[in-house]
Amino acid sequence: MSFRATVESMSKIMDEMGITELDLERQFLFGVYRKHIHLSKQQATAVAMPSLPVSGETKAAAAAATASGHALKSPMVGVAYLAPEPGAKPFTTVGAQIKAGDTVALIEAMKTFNPIKSDRDGTVKEILVTDGAAVEFDQPIIVIE
Repeated sequence: MSFRATVESMSKIMDEMGITELDLERQFLFGVYRKHIHLSKQQATAVAMPSLPVSGETKAAAAAATASGHALKSPMVGVAYLAPEPGAKPFTTVGAQIKAGDTVALIEAMKTFNPIKSDRDGTVKEILVTDGAAVEFDQPIIVIE
């Protein structure tokens, strides 16, 4: 079976079982080929991460919060972190004054931590994600007044 066919068949099995990550390793005559394949779908993520907006009520609450302020949105798909490391003081809290350029979160994508900086001065009205939650592209993270 070719490597491509193996990936395709494993992808189907992953869909059926709700698995979102897979490591494949294949041995060849002259060595080992290792490839990490990460498959992620919003439906699977919503099941695995209950902190994501999955209900109509939660989506309506996020929309209402962003309607009365400026929503700082995720520029990428990844995992959001609200502190520089586990157990550390968070970058910001509700009610805190922030300035344009202040780091308010990190998003881990492809094993790289990307700082998310405020694009305006203001007060943090609401934090819409929890630490360690998966975020989608253009998903509101923080509301600034």
